[in-house]
Amino acid sequence: MKIHQLFFSLFLIIVIGLPKLQAQDLRSSSGSSTGRIDNDGTIRNSSGSSVGKIDSDGTIRNSSGSSIGKIDSDGTIRNGSGSSIGKLDSDGTVRNESGSSIGKIDSDGTVRNSSGSSIGSASGVPKSWAAIVFFFFRF
Repeated sequence: MKIHQLFFSLFLIIVIGLPKLQAQDLRSSSGSSTGRIDNDGTIRNSSGSSVGKIDSDGTIRNSSGSSIGKIDSDGTIRNGSGSSIGKLDSDGTVRNESGSSIGKIDSDGTVRNSSGSSIGSASGVPKSWAAIVFFFFRF
């Protein structure tokens, strides 16, 4: 790619903005839908009812809109009091408060439990959202 094409592409991204996330189905290991995450971070169960939301700043809310925690930019997952209750490593490993692995989100969106077995999928959404939904909302 020529340098002017690169600058033009960057200009378009800045002016137009990055593409928005689309709603993504959450699936069980058998492939059936267990819910979805809307592009605004709303978490829905299999009947379409809102069970929570992940705000753009990482705040996690329950179905009534109350803050129940947060995921920091470094992957630290905090409860409503601000105490660390887990962590999402850069490789997709989800850890509990004592640092033990409780699962992993693969690059293709496959969600695995601590023994490595697939428990579902959430492709097309940030790993942090998938981690929150599968390991903390118990999808």
